[in-house]
Amino acid sequence: MWFFGSPEVVFGEDALSYLDSVQGRKALIVTDENMVTMGFVDLVRVHLEKAGIESSVFAEVEPDPSIQTVKKGAEAALAYEPDWIIGLGGGSCLDAAKGVWVLYERPDVDPAGINPIEPLGLRSKARLIAIPTTSGTGSEVTWAIVLTDSEAETKLSLGSREAQADIAIVDPCFIADLPSRLVADTGVDALTHAIEGYTSTWRNDFSDGIALKAIQMIFQYLPLSYETGDPQAREKMHNAACMAGLAFGNSQAALAHAMGHSLGATLHVPHGRAVGLYMPYTIEFTSGHEEGRYADIARFLGLEVASTEDAGRVLARHVRLLMERISQPTALKDMGISADQFEEALPALMQKAWMDTSAVTSARIPDDEELEKLYRYAYEGNSVDF
Repeated sequence: MWFFGSPEVVFGEDALSYLDSVQGRKALIVTDENMVTMGFVDLVRVHLEKAGIESSVFAEVEPDPSIQTVKKGAEAALAYEPDWIIGLGGGSCLDAAKGVWVLYERPDVDPAGINPIEPLGLRSKARLIAIPTTSGTGSEVTWAIVLTDSEAETKLSLGSREAQADIAIVDPCFIADLPSRLVADTGVDALTHAIEGYTSTWRNDFSDGIALKAIQMIFQYLPLSYETGDPQAREKMHNAACMAGLAFGNSQAALAHAMGHSLGATLHVPHGRAVGLYMPYTIEFTSGHEEGRYADIARFLGLEVASTEDAGRVLARHVRLLMERISQPTALKDMGISADQFEEALPALMQKAWMDTSAVTSARIPDDEELEKLYRYAYEGNSVDF
């Protein structure tokens, strides 16, 4: 038995005006200072006022939000008593909003222990609206909650099916002026979601089609979004990122995420850049173990492959070409991380990758020797040959 879950997704031009008709009393907006400075928080509050909803703002979310920040946000919620929690921002803000919501509803819960098995009983106090302002994480439609234990320098991949948003508002107004570097980082994050969502061992009929279409859209529109800022390309990427979130949120991520989460926690590489870096290497490593899934993707992209066995190599090459076109690093050494830094961090990288739940849904699970080789190959930029 499996499930396919999705919020009500409101997308396209003027989607934010949907807030005008939302019923409620109070909303707590969970976000960061950048969203305040850019005027996005005020934009949301104007629509809430039209709906007759009071609002308060918790704007202390940091990149890779910590458990401590989520606890502080929950304290703000408990004092304000909202009936809506609104996550506004990139993946960090949306994940933090989910965490704040859980602890507001269940102050007795240890956030590090949030899991898909134990019921939480959410929605007795509030519901959740997620509004993404980047085109990558898909967090607006997933029930994953990625938090950081700042003391242990570990990323925690948490989640509960109950923690999926009630409403996701995917409005291109928020990403029209997104900096090109952020377009690239978040875009390869979305691509990784879609590819791993289609090839993980938890893939399923309901997520497959969404994943394939998202991959096609990202290959088509990400370069244009990065190079020209074309409004249509930006809007298509915003939709594709949401679709990729639906795909992997209803199947699972895989090895590139396990390795990327570890890299982000250990060497503080931005999430999208980290998971995207490892994607072509993990495609090569799992090629031949994914039951022809890379051949499906190659055909959907119109790539020429000589055989099913050749598809993984071809796809990995085209992923690297896409990354190079958007000035995305394809080797860890190109991120300014020295060989000494890498060697010192390698034991922690491996340990944290093994702790990540995404590792076990890979089409091929590496042993210790293979995982070490994968990290070394990706550091140097060598194609995987084992």
